[in-house]
This record gives sequence, C-alpha cells and structure tokens, in this order.
Amino acid sequence: METFLAQTQRLQAPEIDYLAVAPILIVLGAACLSVLVEAFLPKQQRWSSQVVLTLATLLASGVALAAYGSAEDTPAQGKTTLSGAIAVDQPVIFLWGTLLVLGFGAVLLIADRSVEPGGAFVADAAIRPGTVQDRAQAGRFGMQTEVFPLTLFALGGMMVFVASNDLLTMFIALEVLSLPLYLMCGLARRRRLLSQEAAVKYFLLGAFASAFFLYGVALLYGYSGSVKLADIATATAGTDRSDTLLYAGFGLLVVGLLFKASVGPFHAWTPDVYQGAPTPITAFMAACTKVAAFGGILRVLFVAFEKSSWEWNGVLWGVAIASMVIGAVLGLTQTDVKRMIAYSSVAHAGFLLVGSITLTSEGLSGTMFYLMAYGFTTIAAFGVVSLVRNADGEATHLSQWAGLAKRSPITAAVFTFLLLALAGIPLTSGFIGKFVVFAAAIQSGMAPLVVIALVASAVAAFFYLRVIVLMYFSEPAPDGPTVTVPGAFTTVAITMGAAITLVLGVWPAFALDWAGAGGFAF
Repeated sequence: METFLAQTQRLQAPEIDYLAVAPILIVLGAACLSVLVEAFLPKQQRWSSQVVLTLATLLASGVALAAYGSAEDTPAQGKTTLSGAIAVDQPVIFLWGTLLVLGFGAVLLIADRSVEPGGAFVADAAIRPGTVQDRAQAGRFGMQTEVFPLTLFALGGMMVFVASNDLLTMFIALEVLSLPLYLMCGLARRRRLLSQEAAVKYFLLGAFASAFFLYGVALLYGYSGSVKLADIATATAGTDRSDTLLYAGFGLLVVGLLFKASVGPFHAWTPDVYQGAPTPITAFMAACTKVAAFGGILRVLFVAFEKSSWEWNGVLWGVAIASMVIGAVLGLTQTDVKRMIAYSSVAHAGFLLVGSITLTSEGLSGTMFYLMAYGFTTIAAFGVVSLVRNADGEATHLSQWAGLAKRSPITAAVFTFLLLALAGIPLTSGFIGKFVVFAAAIQSGMAPLVVIALVASAVAAFFYLRVIVLMYFSEPAPDGPTVTVPGAFTTVAITMGAAITLVLGVWPAFALDWAGAGGFAF
C-alpha cells in the first residue's frame, strides 16, 4: 500500500497548452453542447439553433487558431502537449485552418433547405424505406438535425487526427471522425435505399480498414516498444530487432490510412458512397476527409518512417501509379456525375501521394497546398451538382446534363470552371497544385513517376471535357431536368469555393508561403 501511495504521489498531471489546443476543444465542446440542444429544444427551434451554433463554433475555432498562430510566444518549430500526444506545428496550423474553412462551406450546404425543400436529409430516419410513411416524409419540410452535432464530432476527429503524435491517439481520432460519417451517409431524404446501402458499405469496409490500422499499430509497438512516432523513428534508425515486424506493421498501418484517403486500390467504397450519400455529406467527405487523411499520412511518413524510406518507397510508388491509373481509366466509363467525381478523387489521391513520398519540405508544402486547392474546388462542384434536379431529386446521370448551358448559362459556366480546375488547366488552383507537387517530385529524383502522373492527368482530363461538351454542344431533352435557384447558404458555399479556386490559381504565393512555413514537431 505504501509503495502504491508513493507511486501515486510521483504521478503528475500532463501539461496542457490550452491556447494551442483551443481550436479542438471549441469544436468538440460545441459538439457536446449541440447534442444537448438536440435533446432539450423543441423540434421547431432545433434547425435554427443548430445552424447558428455550428457556424459560430467554426468561426470561434478559427479565431482561436489565428490567435495562437499569430502570438509572439508561439514557437516557430511547433510544440507538443498533452504528454506528447498532440503536436501543434506549422503544418497542423495550416491543415486546421483548411479544415475549418472547408467545414464552414460544407455546413452551409448541409444547412440549406431551399434546393431540396426541407433539406437534403430525411425528416425521420427511423421510417423504413419504400413504405407509405417514407413517401410522405419526403414531402415534409423538417430534417434530421442530428446531422449538425455529427458534423462537429467528425470535424473534431479530423483535427485531432492530423495533429496526433502517437498512433494510439491517431486511431481514436480515426474512429471519432469515421463513425459520424457512417451515420450521415444513410440519411438522404430521397433514394434512401441507395443511401443506406452506401452507409453499410462504408461502415463494413471502414471497420476492416480500422482493424488493419490497429493491427499495424500493435506490430509497430512490438517492433519499437512504443506507439509514439518519434520513438518509432528512433527504432528504425538502428536496432537489432527483426525488420519483419516493421515491414508488416507499416504495411497494415498504411492500408488503413490509404483507405481513408480513398487511394486506389483501396478505393472500393468511394464511388458507391459518393453516389449514395446526401450530396452535402459527399462534399464534406470529399474535401475534409481527404485533407485529414493525407494530413495523417504526411505526419506518419515524415516523422516516423522517413529514415526507413528506402524500404517502402518502391511500394508506395506502385500504389500511387495504381491509384492514378484506376481513377483516370475507370472515370472514363462512368455515366453518373457523382461517381465520375469519385473516380476523379481516386486519381487526385494518386497525385497527392506523389507529393507525400518525396519527404522534402517542397513536397510537404506542395501536398498541403494541393489539399487546400482540391478541397475548395470539390465543395463548389458538389454544390453545383445539387442544383440540377428532376421530379425524383438530383439528376446525376450524364445524359440529363445535355444542353445544360441553354437552360442555365451561369450554372454551366461555374461547373465548367470547376471541372477545368480538377483537370489542372492554367489560371486555376488545380494547375498550381499539380505543378508544385510534380516539381517537388522531380527534385527528389522521381521523374518517371511524374511522367506517369502527367499521362494519367491527360487521360482524366477527357472525362472532364466530355461533360463540358455535353453541356454546351448537345440539345437539352424536352423533359430534361431543371436548375434550381440556390438559396443563400448554397450560393455562399459555391461562390466561396469557386472564388478561392480562382484566387489560388492566379495568386498562390500567400498559400504556398503559409504551407511552407515550417516542418513537423515531435
């Protein structure tokens, strides 16, 4: 008993830099408050209260982040807190800022109730699809407002994920960000069977990916005796242990990370989930989850496995090539706009992986800039997709987009600009993103990989141009879909995404300087 008391007295509470982790605490604290709002407020007051609370939370978190980033005593090299579990450095500050602004745009799409009367989400998720009650609820104005706390929990998990300094914290953050997404994918107001099928596929495949990640953590713990990224890096630099645990652990860990980033060939969930999920949630996943997943990949590769890169570099070359080829080639065969953008994201994940494996400061800053550019373009693109509708809801089949420029020239022009950005045409953020990533790869001696990436990019450009030609050079069907006039929320989200896509294409220096301001702390 005396020994136990003596050990207890030696225990000290971990030091917490509350200003550094304030953005996370604000988001997760507001998520808990949002649950209480959902539990105690009358249904008539929930939507307005949740929208105000969620948007105010993102603004407050952004202010806290700006205050920490601009403080004079903020160390330039970053710092760790919470017993080293969380690292707050320049890449994390950049990724947090990107996630908050992208999350703001996604919440605007989620909150909109004018494009789809009542909102994109089911009024009562407990009603069985296909029943009389289900057909009746599609015409009700209410929506399942639980989506707002779920969005905040997912965003908080993403913020912890990119700042995790050990693999156990990263795994917990992975589950916090994933579980809300599984639920939100099944809440579509229309085509509910397709939506619920997407949620089940995402959940089952995500559970397998999480198991791979956790087994990888266990094997790496057996190899290094620690789950901290810095300790794993020390062990890989020189140890007499068998490298079998290192190779197996790294392989399983990377499978879990690549799944979440929708990198081919670990992309099987992506087209089905993008198509079936409510479009605002698809936008949220395509933008924010991509940023979070690659933020985690960058930290793991740069901090824990940089010294052993010669052992795994060739494998990730192959994965990057597979992702680019799968996304470009299968994207050509798609007849649904949302599935086409899904395969586009697989190709872009391959391009992002090219920058991630350079392990240079140029590759780090270029990849983070690419994530920012891709996120804003994608948010705006899915916002436009939600506007083209027929009697059954969104008209996502490509044949229904024929002659869209004659029905709505502004919508067609905005979508054309966004598609050109995804294709990497100059004067868009997509061109700058690809340029800086490929330049960093060439400097690292990966010219053959860049050549393959350029060929894949050229192939992928075809299915973007196909949609543009269809909108401008085809006659609209007499019974074709209409373009809904967007409400204020959707208008702001699309305008913000398109404007930032243009600004980053014309004047990228400020974002590139911010992305290259410093390296990882550990």
